[in-house]
Amino acid sequence: MKRIWNFFNTLNEFVYICDLETDELIYMNDRTLKTYGLNSREEMQGKKCYEILHNSSTRCKNCINNKLKKGEFVESKFYNPRVKKHLLTKDTIVEYKDKLYRLNISIDVSEQEKYNQAVRKYENLEATVNEAIRTAMQAHNPDTAIDIVLEYLGKALDGERTYVIEKCEDNYDKNTYEWVAKGVTPSIELLQSVPPEVCADWYNSFDSGNPIVIEDIEDIKEKNYQQYETLKIQNINSIVVVPLVYEGKVIGFYGIDNPPIHDMNYVENMLKITGYFIVSQIQMRNLIHELHDMSYRDQLTKIGNRHAMRKYVKDMNKSRSIGVVYCDITGLKRVNDNEGHAAGDTLIKMCCSFVDEFYNDYGVFRIGGDEIIALCSCIGKDEFESREKRFREAIAERKIPLAIGFSWQKTSGESIGEILHEAEKAMYDDKSAFYKASGIERRR
Repeated sequence: MKRIWNFFNTLNEFVYICDLETDELIYMNDRTLKTYGLNSREEMQGKKCYEILHNSSTRCKNCINNKLKKGEFVESKFYNPRVKKHLLTKDTIVEYKDKLYRLNISIDVSEQEKYNQAVRKYENLEATVNEAIRTAMQAHNPDTAIDIVLEYLGKALDGERTYVIEKCEDNYDKNTYEWVAKGVTPSIELLQSVPPEVCADWYNSFDSGNPIVIEDIEDIKEKNYQQYETLKIQNINSIVVVPLVYEGKVIGFYGIDNPPIHDMNYVENMLKITGYFIVSQIQMRNLIHELHDMSYRDQLTKIGNRHAMRKYVKDMNKSRSIGVVYCDITGLKRVNDNEGHAAGDTLIKMCCSFVDEFYNDYGVFRIGGDEIIALCSCIGKDEFESREKRFREAIAERKIPLAIGFSWQKTSGESIGEILHEAEKAMYDDKSAFYKASGIERRR
């Protein structure tokens, strides 16, 4: 669990975990500890979640423990007077060492209070914005919520296209969400890797807190021809975009194409108001992706883990063929003992990368400290044997320390236990031959 704790400590969201039966807190990440006035995790030991989070001596009347299910998140939003924050929460059940725990992840959405203030200034915006967000909040995932808001905005503002553009790690811009009016050609495929210089002047304005309002793109033709061409090819004549800001950093922008010119100020304010909601959904999406990745990927090697393998088997066509490649890293204990576990980790990553190189078009999983399995659903026997030959040749040529076993059968059936056992037995035969030939004492 140490790696998971370390991961949660990197998050800006609030995270806590408590015993599902006793409500006793077992973990709070650093931001949660600090926010609730605790100097260390020792101070929370033995305390109930409601004692720390709500300064209460009794369980919350609206406790949702009985609504939680493994693998599903329950979302809610409430104001916590203890820390004076509006929180958007995601709760689920996680299992560790045969015990059930409640995992709570909360996002501070207090900035949406700015939205409420803005709505009071622009009463004519209230009905549309509230309806869009109310509907979006009922969505089962952040992607759908963002799509709903973009559609509401596009129709309410009489635009041809609404969209979200996110800044990628390589500093390029990527169109991640889009709504288009009937008869309008989508642009999302054209904008998957926009060079940073195209919108550089926009980001300079965003850093100063200013949106971009262009009533006629012909006005920018001389100033930034590359940007002009990018807009022109999308049949954009007028445009309004506002920055998406998270913790003081611009993470992208979203906007609307070809709104009515006389409504540009109205459009700008509408986008500013709903921007807070868009940002909160993007951050929730990113967090869910991180949790999903942790659930299905081996954290050392980044290939699939046992959970991913179970899902792969569940999704296989049981009437089609299956090939199994069962691998074991030989000599790992000797490397760990003589060179240290860092060297052992390097060896594990190298071997997993090698197997993934040959079988990444199927499923590759690390299911133990030194065991790697490739499952090849719907692979023909000739192809499986041809790949096996190339795999063996590469092992010999590169001197990869792997014992290997192969097995193929015409149909996988409902259980792959038999073919797994067959491949594992062949691997152990290969492993025995390796130790016998090398004279290395076999690990017990």
